[in-house]
Amino acid sequence: MNPAAKPLTKTLVASPERQIEAAGDWTVVQHVQAGDVAAFDQLILKYRERVYAMVYHMTANREDAADLTQDAFIKAFQSIHRFQGQSAFFTWLYRIALNGALSHIRRNKLRSFFSFDKIQEDPAVAEVLSQLTDKKDVPRDVFVGELQEKLNEAMMKLSIPHRTVVTLFEIDGLSHEEIASIMHCSVGTVRSRLHYAKQFLQAELHAYVQ
Repeated sequence: MNPAAKPLTKTLVASPERQIEAAGDWTVVQHVQAGDVAAFDQLILKYRERVYAMVYHMTANREDAADLTQDAFIKAFQSIHRFQGQSAFFTWLYRIALNGALSHIRRNKLRSFFSFDKIQEDPAVAEVLSQLTDKKDVPRDVFVGELQEKLNEAMMKLSIPHRTVVTLFEIDGLSHEEIASIMHCSVGTVRSRLHYAKQFLQAELHAYVQ
């Protein structure tokens, strides 16, 4: 590894915290590239759950998600010497995992499902759900279950790129810049897809949540 290289010069990160994270990951990657194979375990432990969650929300199958997550880390390890720090390791790994998930979905013609599990942790969302259930006089669990079904039906009408953008932004909390890097498109394209997807979903669910 060239010590004079300038790592992370093109990294698109959302916050100073992500910059620190990316710099720390780059140090670990350099150790792996130098022959310290065991150091890769640090990256597996750090990102395994996040990668699994993303893949699971794309495939809606726990066994497939586990297999695809394992495949993503194997591919990342096998390609680690090609990683030169021009993006965050997190972004590079997510791209590998996402590509694997999308290939799996297309190959098996699977449906992907959007989950409320993490979104409901947002206090604002919880407040909206409370207001809706109070207004409709419906038990919260029943309402959420029905809304989940309606949302999944609406999500299935979106193209895979639009569903992917919604998943990465709403579920995984990635920035527009990170999503653009992962999906190999412009930030403008990410914003456009996200805007269209949200408008479409709002229109599809309007009669249900009004």
